[in-house]
Amino acid sequence: MQDREGPDGERFVRLELSAPGVGTIRLDRPPVNALNAAMQDQLHAVAVEAAARDDIRAVVIYGGPRSFAAGVDVKEMAAMSHADMLARVVPMQAAFTAVADIAKPVVAAITGYALGGGYELALAADIRMCADDAKLGQPEMLLGLIPGGGGTQRLARLIGSARAKELIFTGRTVAADEAARLGLVDRVLPSGQVYEAAVAWAAQFADGPALALSAAKRTIDLAMATDLATGLASERAAFADLFATQDATIGMQSFIESGPGKAHFTGH
Repeated sequence: MQDREGPDGERFVRLELSAPGVGTIRLDRPPVNALNAAMQDQLHAVAVEAAARDDIRAVVIYGGPRSFAAGVDVKEMAAMSHADMLARVVPMQAAFTAVADIAKPVVAAITGYALGGGYELALAADIRMCADDAKLGQPEMLLGLIPGGGGTQRLARLIGSARAKELIFTGRTVAADEAARLGLVDRVLPSGQVYEAAVAWAAQFADGPALALSAAKRTIDLAMATDLATGLASERAAFADLFATQDATIGMQSFIESGPGKAHFTGH
């Protein structure tokens, strides 16, 4: 996957260490972080980097105080032909999937707008925290389109098919309080507290059992995409495999000697 720069060499997506063990994927394409092709490709590359780095145990996705991401760049899309989009939709969707595939806890810190591709990016996180004045939704239908970055799939798995259809069919924008009721987000906070709360949530995993966290994420995600028997088989294998890790030995011995919650894990 090519990590494409903007037309003037701009970097629209950065990976920053925001706390020990916590990496922030920072979206930075003013004014509203419209996700053009260069930004999508950079997002993919940064997600792969965050997944690979041993000094990052959990990830925050943040677009700054004004806007998380207001969607895929409509002006860029409008200039594309059918053939252009057939070629572009694969790397576009792959960028969001690369975020979903980060085998570490990932939280989206949503301020301002998370619409269309912006909300699809938030859907690729494990949990979503948003500002009390945030606006969310999948408005592609208002353009004569449907979500193309995973929205029809991840949204239905998150809130059920009927609610997903209602939001996608109407293309309406949802305020933070309704978003919480529908299950689009997990926590609503004052705007100035969203990023700090997301970093604090991620930081609790900085010294956690990294292999167990990865196994939990993998098996839970599989549960949403397969039948129960297959999911249970995956869980059995992952559970047994963790007995080959240092952290399982440390965790069980610490529990026997000192009770729960006092283990010092190594991540191995």
